[in-house]
Amino acid sequence: MFVDSHCHLDRLSDKTHAGDLAATLNAARAADVSQFLAIAVTLEDVPGLAAIARQHQDVVISAGLHPLHSAEKEPDVADIVAAADQYGAVAIGESGLDYHYRDSVPVDVQHARFKRHLLAARELELPIVVHTREAKEDTLALLREYSDPEVGGVLHCFSEDLEMAREAVRLGFYISFSGMVTFAKAASLREVARQIPLDRLLIETDSPYLAPVPHRGKPNQPAWVVPVAECIAEVRGISVDEVAMQTTANFYHLFRSAVPEAPAKVREALNMAGLIN
Repeated sequence: MFVDSHCHLDRLSDKTHAGDLAATLNAARAADVSQFLAIAVTLEDVPGLAAIARQHQDVVISAGLHPLHSAEKEPDVADIVAAADQYGAVAIGESGLDYHYRDSVPVDVQHARFKRHLLAARELELPIVVHTREAKEDTLALLREYSDPEVGGVLHCFSEDLEMAREAVRLGFYISFSGMVTFAKAASLREVARQIPLDRLLIETDSPYLAPVPHRGKPNQPAWVVPVAECIAEVRGISVDEVAMQTTANFYHLFRSAVPEAPAKVREALNMAGLIN
């Protein structure tokens, strides 16, 4: 069993399976993907994501504003809390810092926005989904000051170095790998995936972006979280089943409020393995 811990279901529906979201999800289920976390890019996206989740029991959602998305009005903490609470989000985000495209949204705006998301996550006791790119020190500084280590979160689509990954784990965070880990030039990222403790590792697609080898150049889809798991299994010298089982357990440990939504067969398997209560 696998979990796609980060996908943009509202943005892939017109790119895969002739725009048939149900067909896209069914293809993933046929590949043993048992749970999907649909990530919000704006707060305006959240009602639509909630509608998808109502139609598909194995979909849960987040609520937040991406660091690179321009907003006419910056949401305050109360706005983020209200959206997450009203629509049953299991996470806040994605939010964070991206200095690769710092001209898109000024750095000071990104900082203030990320801080408000961290405060909203603390208020609701929900994990935060962190987008970070070329902003290592500032991201870690804000996590140290404002995140709740008892709740934590995830550095999604991780692309930074081992030092950052280790410090994030120390702060109570998980590290999630996308299709990038399969790219030919990503040897250093595979080394991070090899060294991070398995019980702090997640897998994702970030679909419809960053399709893994052998699907590069195509719109990504949740079924292709499996090649990510296969790559990590290979670099760690363990079975794909072990990666699948442990990353699934990790997902439910982190996103605790998603556990009631987990398919019964998943809960049973994880219970039998002693991975969740």
